[in-house]
Amino acid sequence: MSNGKSIAEAAQSTHGLALAPAPRRARDLLKLTPFPIHPFDQMHGVDTSGLVPAKHLVTGHANDEHVTAYYGVAPSILRALIGHWRETLPPYPIESYTFIDVGAGKGRGLLVASEYSFRNVAGIELNHEMATIARQNVERWKRAHSEDPTAARLAPIELFEQDALEYDLPDTPTLLFLFHPFEAPVLKQLLRRIETQFAKRPGTLDLLYVNAECANVIDRNPAFTQLFLENVPMSPEDHAADIEAIARQREYGSTGDEECAIYRYTGRAKGPIFDSAA
Repeated sequence: MSNGKSIAEAAQSTHGLALAPAPRRARDLLKLTPFPIHPFDQMHGVDTSGLVPAKHLVTGHANDEHVTAYYGVAPSILRALIGHWRETLPPYPIESYTFIDVGAGKGRGLLVASEYSFRNVAGIELNHEMATIARQNVERWKRAHSEDPTAARLAPIELFEQDALEYDLPDTPTLLFLFHPFEAPVLKQLLRRIETQFAKRPGTLDLLYVNAECANVIDRNPAFTQLFLENVPMSPEDHAADIEAIARQREYGSTGDEECAIYRYTGRAKGPIFDSAA
Protein backbone atom coordinates (compact mmCIF):
# COMPACT_ATOMS: atom_id res chain seq x y z
CA MET A 1 0.00 0.00 0.00
CA SER A 2 1.19 3.50 -0.70
CA ASN A 3 1.28 4.57 2.98
CA GLY A 4 3.71 1.74 3.80
CA LYS A 5 1.20 -0.36 5.78
CA SER A 6 0.35 -3.89 4.78
CA ILE A 7 -3.30 -4.85 4.40
CA ALA A 8 -3.07 -6.81 7.67
CA GLU A 9 -1.62 -3.82 9.51
CA ALA A 10 -4.31 -1.55 8.16
CA ALA A 11 -6.99 -4.01 9.27
CA GLN A 12 -5.53 -4.07 12.79
CA SER A 13 -5.80 -0.30 13.17
CA THR A 14 -9.08 0.75 14.80
CA HIS A 15 -10.00 4.27 15.99
CA GLY A 16 -6.36 5.31 15.67
CA LEU A 17 -5.06 2.46 17.87
CA ALA A 18 -2.70 -0.01 16.22
CA LEU A 19 -2.88 -3.53 17.63
CA ALA A 20 0.29 -5.45 18.45
CA PRO A 21 1.55 -7.70 15.62
CA ALA A 22 0.67 -11.38 15.85
CA PRO A 23 3.21 -13.36 17.90
CA ARG A 24 5.73 -15.39 15.95
CA ARG A 25 5.21 -19.13 16.01
CA ALA A 26 7.85 -21.85 16.03
CA ARG A 27 7.28 -22.48 12.33
CA ASP A 28 8.09 -18.82 11.56
CA LEU A 29 11.64 -19.28 12.86
CA LEU A 30 12.56 -22.10 10.48
CA LYS A 31 14.97 -21.46 7.62
CA LEU A 32 15.16 -23.27 4.27
CA THR A 33 17.96 -25.87 4.29
CA PRO A 34 18.27 -28.15 1.25
CA PHE A 35 21.30 -29.82 2.85
CA PRO A 36 22.69 -32.02 4.35
CA ILE A 37 21.75 -35.10 2.36
CA HIS A 38 20.27 -37.76 4.65
CA PRO A 39 21.91 -41.24 4.53
CA PHE A 40 18.54 -42.64 3.38
CA ASP A 41 18.82 -40.56 0.19
CA GLN A 42 22.45 -41.46 -0.31
CA MET A 43 21.64 -45.15 -0.06
CA HIS A 44 18.55 -45.14 -2.28
CA GLY A 45 19.21 -42.34 -4.77
CA VAL A 46 16.12 -40.32 -3.81
CA ASP A 47 15.55 -36.71 -2.72
CA THR A 48 13.78 -36.52 0.64
CA SER A 49 16.29 -34.38 2.57
CA GLY A 50 16.25 -30.81 3.79
CA LEU A 51 13.85 -28.64 5.75
CA VAL A 52 11.25 -26.56 3.91
CA PRO A 53 9.53 -23.92 6.10
CA ALA A 54 5.84 -23.13 5.76
CA LYS A 55 6.51 -19.85 3.94
CA HIS A 56 7.98 -21.90 1.08
CA LEU A 57 4.94 -24.20 0.97
CA VAL A 58 2.29 -21.59 0.20
CA THR A 59 -0.39 -22.85 -2.20
CA GLY A 60 -3.03 -20.15 -1.86
CA HIS A 61 -5.22 -22.47 0.19
CA ALA A 62 -7.11 -21.01 3.17
CA ASN A 63 -5.23 -23.37 5.51
CA ASP A 64 -1.73 -22.29 4.43
CA GLU A 65 -1.38 -20.40 7.72
CA HIS A 66 -1.70 -23.67 9.66
CA VAL A 67 0.93 -25.66 7.72
CA THR A 68 4.08 -26.42 9.74
CA ALA A 69 7.01 -27.41 7.48
CA TYR A 70 8.45 -30.26 5.46
CA TYR A 71 11.08 -32.37 7.18
CA GLY A 72 11.39 -36.06 6.33
CA VAL A 73 10.57 -38.44 9.16
CA ALA A 74 13.56 -40.39 10.48
CA PRO A 75 13.19 -43.87 8.93
CA SER A 76 14.01 -45.52 12.25
CA ILE A 77 11.23 -43.56 13.98
CA LEU A 78 8.57 -44.63 11.48
CA ARG A 79 9.73 -48.25 11.48
CA ALA A 80 9.72 -48.34 15.28
CA LEU A 81 6.27 -46.73 15.44
CA ILE A 82 4.83 -49.25 12.99
CA GLY A 83 6.29 -51.92 15.25
CA HIS A 84 4.59 -50.37 18.29
CA TRP A 85 1.34 -50.17 16.32
CA ARG A 86 1.51 -53.89 15.53
CA GLU A 87 1.99 -54.56 19.25
CA THR A 88 -1.42 -52.95 19.89
CA LEU A 89 -2.94 -55.97 18.13
CA PRO A 90 -4.86 -54.18 15.36
CA PRO A 91 -8.24 -55.81 14.64
CA TYR A 92 -7.15 -56.75 11.09
CA PRO A 93 -3.97 -58.19 9.56
CA ILE A 94 -1.53 -55.63 8.19
CA GLU A 95 -2.25 -56.87 4.65
CA SER A 96 -5.78 -55.43 4.99
CA TYR A 97 -4.66 -51.89 5.86
CA THR A 98 -4.22 -48.89 3.59
CA PHE A 99 -1.38 -46.73 4.92
CA ILE A 100 -2.01 -43.02 4.27
CA ASP A 101 0.65 -40.34 4.78
CA VAL A 102 -1.21 -37.06 5.38
CA GLY A 103 1.07 -34.24 4.23
CA ALA A 104 3.46 -36.57 2.43
CA GLY A 105 5.92 -33.86 1.36
CA LYS A 106 8.78 -35.42 -0.62
CA GLY A 107 7.50 -38.89 0.21
CA ARG A 108 10.01 -40.41 2.62
CA GLY A 109 7.22 -41.83 4.78
CA LEU A 110 5.62 -43.44 1.73
CA LEU A 111 8.85 -45.12 0.71
CA VAL A 112 9.51 -46.53 4.18
CA ALA A 113 5.90 -47.72 4.60
CA SER A 114 5.95 -49.49 1.23
CA GLU A 115 8.53 -51.91 2.64
CA TYR A 116 5.74 -53.39 4.77
CA SER A 117 2.98 -55.68 3.54
CA PHE A 118 0.22 -53.06 3.58
CA ARG A 119 -2.64 -53.51 1.14
CA ASN A 120 -1.44 -50.26 -0.43
CA VAL A 121 0.29 -47.01 0.54
CA ALA A 122 -1.05 -43.56 -0.34
CA GLY A 123 0.30 -40.05 0.14
CA ILE A 124 -1.71 -36.83 0.23
CA GLU A 125 0.17 -33.63 -0.55
CA LEU A 126 -1.31 -30.24 -1.43
CA ASN A 127 1.86 -28.45 -2.53
CA HIS A 128 2.56 -29.06 -6.24
CA GLU A 129 6.35 -28.84 -5.97
CA MET A 130 6.48 -31.28 -3.07
CA ALA A 131 4.07 -33.65 -4.84
CA THR A 132 6.21 -33.57 -8.00
CA ILE A 133 9.35 -34.47 -6.04
CA ALA A 134 7.46 -37.23 -4.22
CA ARG A 135 6.31 -38.78 -7.52
CA GLN A 136 9.89 -38.74 -8.83
CA ASN A 137 11.09 -40.40 -5.64
CA VAL A 138 8.42 -43.09 -5.86
CA GLU A 139 9.42 -43.90 -9.44
CA ARG A 140 13.13 -44.12 -8.52
CA TRP A 141 12.27 -46.26 -5.50
CA LYS A 142 10.14 -48.70 -7.48
CA ARG A 143 12.67 -48.91 -10.31
CA ALA A 144 15.56 -49.63 -7.93
CA HIS A 145 13.58 -52.38 -6.23
CA SER A 146 12.46 -53.93 -9.51
CA GLU A 147 16.10 -54.10 -10.65
CA ASP A 148 17.22 -55.81 -7.41
CA PRO A 149 16.29 -59.51 -7.42
CA THR A 150 16.96 -59.70 -3.67
CA ALA A 151 14.63 -56.81 -2.77
CA ALA A 152 11.38 -57.56 -1.00
CA ARG A 153 8.12 -56.85 -2.82
CA LEU A 154 6.85 -53.32 -2.26
CA ALA A 155 3.28 -52.40 -1.39
CA PRO A 156 1.57 -50.45 -4.22
CA ILE A 157 2.15 -46.68 -3.86
CA GLU A 158 -0.12 -43.80 -4.94
CA LEU A 159 0.31 -40.05 -4.55
CA PHE A 160 -2.68 -37.70 -4.48
CA GLU A 161 -2.10 -33.98 -5.00
CA GLN A 162 -5.03 -32.55 -3.08
CA ASP A 163 -6.36 -31.15 0.18
CA ALA A 164 -6.38 -33.82 2.90
CA LEU A 165 -9.74 -32.45 4.08
CA GLU A 166 -11.27 -33.32 0.70
CA TYR A 167 -9.67 -36.75 0.34
CA ASP A 168 -12.14 -39.64 0.46
CA LEU A 169 -10.77 -42.12 2.96
CA PRO A 170 -10.88 -45.73 1.73
CA ASP A 171 -13.36 -48.44 2.69
CA THR A 172 -10.50 -50.67 3.82
CA PRO A 173 -9.03 -50.72 7.31
CA THR A 174 -6.87 -47.59 7.40
CA LEU A 175 -3.66 -46.49 9.11
CA LEU A 176 -3.18 -42.70 8.96
CA PHE A 177 0.31 -41.27 9.45
CA LEU A 178 0.94 -37.65 10.47
CA PHE A 179 4.37 -36.13 11.04
CA HIS A 180 2.77 -33.00 12.55
CA PRO A 181 1.92 -31.60 9.10
CA PHE A 182 -0.42 -28.89 10.36
CA GLU A 183 -1.61 -27.15 13.49
CA ALA A 184 -4.69 -27.75 15.67
CA PRO A 185 -7.35 -25.99 13.54
CA VAL A 186 -6.77 -28.32 10.58
CA LEU A 187 -6.27 -31.40 12.77
CA LYS A 188 -9.70 -30.78 14.32
CA GLN A 189 -11.24 -30.67 10.84
CA LEU A 190 -9.47 -33.90 9.87
CA LEU A 191 -10.82 -35.65 12.97
CA ARG A 192 -14.35 -34.53 12.10
CA ARG A 193 -13.91 -35.89 8.57
CA ILE A 194 -12.72 -39.24 9.97
CA GLU A 195 -15.76 -39.40 12.23
CA THR A 196 -18.07 -38.64 9.32
CA GLN A 197 -16.59 -41.33 7.08
CA PHE A 198 -15.96 -44.01 9.74
CA ALA A 199 -18.97 -43.46 12.01
CA LYS A 200 -20.36 -46.91 11.20
CA ARG A 201 -16.93 -48.59 11.21
CA PRO A 202 -15.35 -48.08 14.64
CA GLY A 203 -12.09 -49.95 15.04
CA THR A 204 -11.17 -49.78 11.34
CA LEU A 205 -8.97 -46.66 11.49
CA ASP A 206 -5.78 -46.13 13.48
CA LEU A 207 -3.62 -43.02 13.56
CA LEU A 208 0.17 -42.74 13.97
CA TYR A 209 1.29 -39.28 15.10
CA VAL A 210 4.98 -38.29 15.14
CA ASN A 211 6.08 -35.05 16.84
CA ALA A 212 2.70 -35.13 18.53
CA GLU A 213 2.47 -31.44 19.41
CA CYS A 214 -1.32 -31.41 19.11
CA ALA A 215 -1.99 -34.76 20.79
CA ASN A 216 -4.24 -32.95 23.29
CA VAL A 217 -6.63 -32.20 20.40
CA ILE A 218 -7.08 -35.93 19.79
CA ASP A 219 -7.15 -36.74 23.50
CA ARG A 220 -10.11 -34.41 23.94
CA ASN A 221 -12.06 -36.10 21.15
CA PRO A 222 -14.15 -38.91 22.72
CA ALA A 223 -14.23 -40.86 19.46
CA PHE A 224 -10.49 -41.67 19.66
CA THR A 225 -8.72 -43.94 22.14
CA GLN A 226 -5.02 -43.41 22.86
CA LEU A 227 -3.10 -46.69 22.61
CA PHE A 228 0.47 -45.43 22.91
CA LEU A 229 2.36 -42.26 23.90
CA GLU A 230 6.13 -42.34 24.30
CA ASN A 231 9.33 -40.70 23.14
CA VAL A 232 10.64 -43.04 20.46
CA PRO A 233 14.44 -42.96 19.94
CA MET A 234 16.11 -42.62 16.55
CA SER A 235 18.84 -44.93 15.38
CA PRO A 236 22.37 -43.51 15.89
CA GLU A 237 22.60 -42.94 12.12
CA ASP A 238 19.35 -40.99 12.01
CA HIS A 239 20.28 -39.00 15.11
CA ALA A 240 23.61 -37.97 13.57
CA ALA A 241 21.78 -36.83 10.43
CA ASP A 242 19.19 -34.99 12.54
CA ILE A 243 21.88 -33.15 14.52
CA GLU A 244 23.60 -32.07 11.30
CA ALA A 245 20.35 -30.76 9.82
CA ILE A 246 18.86 -29.12 12.91
CA ALA A 247 22.19 -27.48 13.82
CA ARG A 248 21.44 -25.12 10.93
CA GLN A 249 18.34 -23.91 12.78
CA ARG A 250 19.53 -21.57 15.52
CA GLU A 251 16.40 -21.88 17.67
CA TYR A 252 16.16 -25.69 17.50
CA GLY A 253 18.04 -28.70 18.77
CA SER A 254 18.01 -32.48 18.31
CA THR A 255 17.14 -34.73 21.25
CA GLY A 256 17.52 -37.98 19.33
CA ASP A 257 13.89 -38.95 19.75
CA GLU A 258 10.35 -37.94 18.80
CA GLU A 259 7.19 -37.86 20.89
CA CYS A 260 4.92 -40.37 19.18
CA ALA A 261 1.30 -41.34 19.76
CA ILE A 262 -1.02 -44.03 18.42
CA TYR A 263 -4.80 -43.70 18.42
CA ARG A 264 -7.70 -45.90 17.37
CA TYR A 265 -11.02 -44.55 16.17
CA THR A 266 -13.46 -46.31 18.49
CA GLY A 267 -16.50 -44.11 17.99
CA ARG A 268 -18.45 -41.91 20.37
CA ALA A 269 -19.88 -44.88 22.28
CA LYS A 270 -16.74 -46.44 23.73
CA GLY A 271 -17.57 -50.14 23.54
CA PRO A 272 -15.33 -53.11 22.67
CA ILE A 273 -13.28 -52.63 19.53
CA PHE A 274 -14.67 -54.60 16.62
CA ASP A 275 -13.12 -58.06 16.33
CA SER A 276 -12.87 -59.18 12.69
CA ALA A 277 -12.66 -62.81 13.80
CA ALA A 278 -16.08 -62.68 15.44
